[in-house]
Amino acid sequence: MKFSNRVDVALPADRLFEQLTDIPALERAAMKKGVVMRRLDSLAEKGAGLSWDVGFRLRGKPRQMVVDVARYEAPVRIDYSGTSSGFEVTLVLEFAALAPRRSRMSTLLEIKPRTLGGRLLLQSARLGRANLDRRYDERIKSFLRDLESRAA
Repeated sequence: MKFSNRVDVALPADRLFEQLTDIPALERAAMKKGVVMRRLDSLAEKGAGLSWDVGFRLRGKPRQMVVDVARYEAPVRIDYSGTSSGFEVTLVLEFAALAPRRSRMSTLLEIKPRTLGGRLLLQSARLGRANLDRRYDERIKSFLRDLESRAA
């Protein structure tokens, strides 16, 4: 199952990229939402190879996922890949400058099942595809609007 969108942001592309790769800030924001993140790598600098063990609740059940930075091309693109017991998840963020103070972020989220249970869950989620697309788009836009307001 794939989700994608494009959002224009009132921030320069390099600054938007920097904010979305601020590891300590992302970890703090995740903790505020009840997500537990534990670093698995020992890299000193940002780049491919960063890795976390992520614990969160989804539909009332505790879930675990290992998330890695698969590709890191500052300030143009960053790819995350995640693996859980039932799914493989890939998130691609691409940044393009539109003007000196405007940029566009494109996202692509792909979820692939690894088990029969995962396949059944994705199949049932496809029935509400329009609602999921709308919610994905709204959450990305809301997150980016918060970044804009903090930067202003």
